Amino acid sequence: MRSGLGKLSLERFGLGRGLRLGVAAGSVSLWRTSRWRAPAWTLVAEQACVPQSGLHGDFAALGQALEQLLPEGEYAGWPLSVVLDDGLARLWQVDLPQGATRLADLEAAAALRFQSLYGDAPGLWQSSGAWTARTPFFCAAPRALLAQINRVAAQRKLAPLFITPQFARHWNRWHGALQTHSWLGQLHDGMLTLGVVQDGALRAVRALGVPPGAGPEWLEQTLLREALLQGVAAPAMLQLCGAAPAAWLAPRAAAAVTCSAFAPVADGALSPAAQLAHSGGLA
Repeated sequence: MRSGLGKLSLERFGLGRGLRLGVAAGSVSLWRTSRWRAPAWTLVAEQACVPQSGLHGDFAALGQALEQLLPEGEYAGWPLSVVLDDGLARLWQVDLPQGATRLADLEAAAALRFQSLYGDAPGLWQSSGAWTARTPFFCAAPRALLAQINRVAAQRKLAPLFITPQFARHWNRWHGALQTHSWLGQLHDGMLTLGVVQDGALRAVRALGVPPGAGPEWLEQTLLREALLQGVAAPAMLQLCGAAPAAWLAPRAAAAVTCSAFAPVADGALSPAAQLAHSGGLA
């Protein structure tokens, strides 16, 4: 799959510095970033906000939290990139109509599939996808959530680079570095999200709760089971984004599946919202 998955706004090139915002269900974390000067990451502030009950509200609490994080006039002209918790978004697969070539046909198929899966009116969500038969995955975020982010960005005269769910961010950043027979993994806030890859293409995305203290044996059995469920070959390696347990990364004799971590790895001591902000590094 090309790196277009989940790019819910156009990316522009920054000038070496920027703002990165992580948006969790009940908090936001804002960081200054620098490509050329240390430190690369500087925490601006974190702010709690009232968790949205469902995904159909106005996200006013999020907008108010962002207004408090971003003093008027202080960051005018700075680029802003935003990473959303996957729980605030939707990711789904579409079997595109055979012979469909018009964009309108692809959009209609994606909208119908979305409504059948989630029961939501597609108009309440803004979706994005690669729009090719080989890569039939789409992601969406609530329009009300995006409106609050874009409203505050416009008021503070910021330049949005991208707004993307965490898994889409990691896929965009790392899928080109996946080794042969590897899957992409994302570990965040007690959830393991698997990007099932077959023949170089994303075939399924699965989010699974990780039991407390889960060791490498649990991980290996989980991957083998998911391969059977998806009807694909088991991976030889899971390449993981997030603060992986050391036991998962340690070499094991006769292991059916190994695990490695992409760098930079988010610091496990950071809050969930801060880990979202750090997703994918500065790239």
